[in-house]
Amino acid sequence: MKKRLILLSDLYGDLKNDLDTISYKKEELHTQFINYGINTAVEKLIALEPNEIDVLAFSIGGAIVWKAALKGLRINKMLAISATRLRHELSKPSCEINLIYGEQDSFKPSREWFEKMNIDYNIIKGFGHEVYRDNKNIASLCAEIKK
Repeated sequence: MKKRLILLSDLYGDLKNDLDTISYKKEELHTQFINYGINTAVEKLIALEPNEIDVLAFSIGGAIVWKAALKGLRINKMLAISATRLRHELSKPSCEINLIYGEQDSFKPSREWFEKMNIDYNIIKGFGHEVYRDNKNIASLCAEIKK
């Protein structure tokens, strides 16, 4: 049986069930995710996925899948793009992990964090946090996903 590939969005994904979406202002959505949205999403993801999966996550989705993996979500491969909240993590899931960040993303983890965590990562020069939204990067990101 093929493993399922799960996609986890950034702040602007399907929020209807977990967050107050009266305002789609970035700061308000971010605060809601930090206060309770990440934990809610982690619990739902664990409940929905009993089998081993592969994951492609963008931004806050990377934090969600990371925390879910630490709580028992069975992951084979994790590719997270612009998952800047990972810089706060002190332990890592036991799965294959690849992280991608824009060079100009000021909230990406430090080189020391990557070395301490012993994690593969790629930096895309000339781009910031929303590196995954730029059409110039779609082909290279797709190639990374296919690996």
